Amino acid sequence: MTRPGLSQGSETRKRTGLVVLILCFTTIVFDGYDLVVYGSTVPTLIAYEDWNLDSGGAGLIGSIALVGMLLGTMAAGFLTDRLGRRRIMLGSIVWFSTCMLVTVFAPNEYVFGVLRFLTGIGLGGVVPTCIALTVEFAPKARRNFANAVMFSGYSVGGVIAAVSAMTLLPDINFKFLYLLGALPLVTLLPVAYKFLPESISYLARTGRDDEARATAAQFGVVYEDVVSPEPVAVKSDTAAAQSGMRELFTPRWIRSTILFALANFCGLLLVYGLNTWLPQIMRSAGYALGSALAFLLVLNLGAIVGSISASYIADRIGIQKVVITSFIVAFGAVMLLSVNLPMALLFVFVAFAGLGSVGTQILVGGFCATHYPQRLSANALAWSLGVGRIGAICGPIIGGVIADLAFGYQVNFYVFGTVAVLGAAIVASIPRKAGVSQSGVMAASDRSGASAS
Repeated sequence: MTRPGLSQGSETRKRTGLVVLILCFTTIVFDGYDLVVYGSTVPTLIAYEDWNLDSGGAGLIGSIALVGMLLGTMAAGFLTDRLGRRRIMLGSIVWFSTCMLVTVFAPNEYVFGVLRFLTGIGLGGVVPTCIALTVEFAPKARRNFANAVMFSGYSVGGVIAAVSAMTLLPDINFKFLYLLGALPLVTLLPVAYKFLPESISYLARTGRDDEARATAAQFGVVYEDVVSPEPVAVKSDTAAAQSGMRELFTPRWIRSTILFALANFCGLLLVYGLNTWLPQIMRSAGYALGSALAFLLVLNLGAIVGSISASYIADRIGIQKVVITSFIVAFGAVMLLSVNLPMALLFVFVAFAGLGSVGTQILVGGFCATHYPQRLSANALAWSLGVGRIGAICGPIIGGVIADLAFGYQVNFYVFGTVAVLGAAIVASIPRKAGVSQSGVMAASDRSGASAS
């Protein structure tokens, strides 16, 4: 029986990795929409008379969704070795879309919070799977660029959420915005089921080498770029039967594994802190709701343009240098947002903050995916993003605490700026070559997914 997306002789037409890129991009668009729509509706939720939400409660709900993402991401990391990336992706789409549909009928803030948590579980499986599949099916020399284009879908979703809120909130109930998040059930899911291939590295790892080679040939992927035999020097360092998740904590990889988790902590704190609270922060600074939502729109537009441009450079000069620079850009832009500046200049710095927050997180994901061999990339992404979700959870909570304690909206930017500096230092500490052991001895070169730095 022919599997969807698998070449079986002359029956299946040749495709390209662009198919995978488009499907993953579209999935991440909905992922971004479903997350950013909450930040777009926070001012309305706080003012909603039928519910009793204050800033602290709104921050808690925002964080609860990210706790769900933490669990979903970690679950995806453990299950991907058993179920494959295709099943994880399809299952995640069904899960988060169904939860968004049910959210429309939430009778109170408590049920709403529970449903945001459940939605987060489904969204958590999407990001590491999309990154791993995109990198695997992209041309080897363009992996960072392909990942950035794919992950820019998060900001596209954020733009759609901001524009939808600006356009619709004055006239309709905020719950309609959550209904839009259920569209993948009838749009994306059927297409992904038919065209999304299984991971080549997963097929090879599970003994289905003929299917792996057929899929690689069908999608124009060089099989050896994805699945290459381990050098003897590497085999001596790793038990032959080790699982991908366990191997991340062997001497060969443990330093990178810890540092990528910390880098994701910083990046995700910036992303979700700003996307959840920027409209409300700017309202506290005296701007009208429409203008405050416009800042969220510009933040995500800046992330789209900035991350794609930065990734193009990263494929040429090394992604590690670009990620460090992006974190530093975040620091400068966020700190300048605390200053009373003309509106036009504020929009410029918000755009740079988009590059430095959302854009940097996109680059961190691409760096992680290309730092490890393909057989480990999904596990590495799931682990680092899973731990990083703790930072994502902290972002909304920090905004809520600062608002409740009346410290002044500027304190948000001081905290975010400090996190950006810390992120730059962490990324600078990641080994420049994949496979450096703790003893400092370089393992034999593994060209399947080595760092571009």
